[in-house]
Amino acid sequence: MVEKKTPRVRRAKKAKYVKLFSPFLMKETKHELIGEPMENTEGRRQWARCTVSRHSQLVDLDVLEAKNDRTSAIVQVSKEDSRPYDPQDAYSIGDVIYHTKWDDLGVVLSKEIISNGGYAIIVQFEKNKEKKLIEKLVK
Repeated sequence: MVEKKTPRVRRAKKAKYVKLFSPFLMKETKHELIGEPMENTEGRRQWARCTVSRHSQLVDLDVLEAKNDRTSAIVQVSKEDSRPYDPQDAYSIGDVIYHTKWDDLGVVLSKEIISNGGYAIIVQFEKNKEKKLIEKLVK
């Protein structure tokens, strides 16, 4: 008797949604939590993308879970809190960077080694969504 192997079914990661105020639409909309939560001294933070306007904003998960007022969970990120992006620099996960050519703020979600042996960072930007940028570029 021959055993039949059941094929493995890959299931997509179940998305988590929260209701937050969207500053572009000026009303509360459904937001999808994207990326992995980042832990630092201020608490757990994660990016949330509006399902209608596709705008991303940084959310404090601890405040979101503890309070009914969801507007206080939105973390305001400014250029003063960031460092300008430079391909020669090295970045850590959770760093806030400012891309001068795109005039956009983002947070480093992850790091990886690319096919040519170089290094890349995955950055979630507010306007330009998720992008892969070069780091530690040697001239």
